[in-house]
Amino acid sequence: MTTATTTAPSLDADAARTYASWFACLAEPTRVRLLHTVATAPGEITVGALSERLGISQPTCSHHLRKLAAVGFVRLRRDGTSTRVSVNEACCTGLPHAADAVMGTVAMTSSCCSPAPAGDGVVVRALADDDWPDVRRIYAEGIATRNATFETDVPTRAALDRKWLTGHRWVAELDGVVAGWAAATATSARDCYEGVVETSVYVGEGHRGRGIGRALLRHQVGAADEAGIWTLQTSVFPENKASLTLHHAAGFRTVGVRDRIARLDGRWRDTVLLERRSSCC
Repeated sequence: MTTATTTAPSLDADAARTYASWFACLAEPTRVRLLHTVATAPGEITVGALSERLGISQPTCSHHLRKLAAVGFVRLRRDGTSTRVSVNEACCTGLPHAADAVMGTVAMTSSCCSPAPAGDGVVVRALADDDWPDVRRIYAEGIATRNATFETDVPTRAALDRKWLTGHRWVAELDGVVAGWAAATATSARDCYEGVVETSVYVGEGHRGRGIGRALLRHQVGAADEAGIWTLQTSVFPENKASLTLHHAAGFRTVGVRDRIARLDGRWRDTVLLERRSSCC
């Protein structure tokens, strides 16, 4: 995904205090190790098993677990004479979001229906046959940034036509010129995943910073909701701060970072996995 940089609104004081308490708790390395061990356990784990795995005493383990529980990272459950520990699943999404917020890569809005302008004069419409040369040109401009996709060559029209879902292919025009495009791809052929799609949004090199990406993503999200698509997901390079900001402003949440997921130009790259779940499903 290729977009221009946008500025995230200020972080409010209450959120700052909450995030500060989370990060302060994790400033102790033992707690980071504990949280990792609990989060990667197949289910609940006892304090005794945790202390043994980390090589620390049970009193020390219990002390750090209470600190983790106080900020909501873990849950503690008494079972007879032992205490069983499990991860609070909410922290799996809360922590990445907090990091994004503090680093300024998340806009502090929860919906793409915010009053912020999508871009004066931008018209989003369905992709037509005559648009394919512009779509492939813009795709090539995204590839050239090396921060939009792992593709190194523009796919053929036939390949894209087979891949992209009918009814979920859009272009944005500005002053009569195709300035960007958006498309959705099925993530699986299985019926149970029919409402889960992978999204792509690209903005032409000469049109970035003019609201094209916002207009396309807003239209894409609205069309997906109307079609009963319940999950939109996308992968973004962490270096592409503009794309991360845009997606968070449209209601996407950070699921996690996929470390060294693939190579580009012989170099391992990470991606941030984001998703948006429709409220109607």
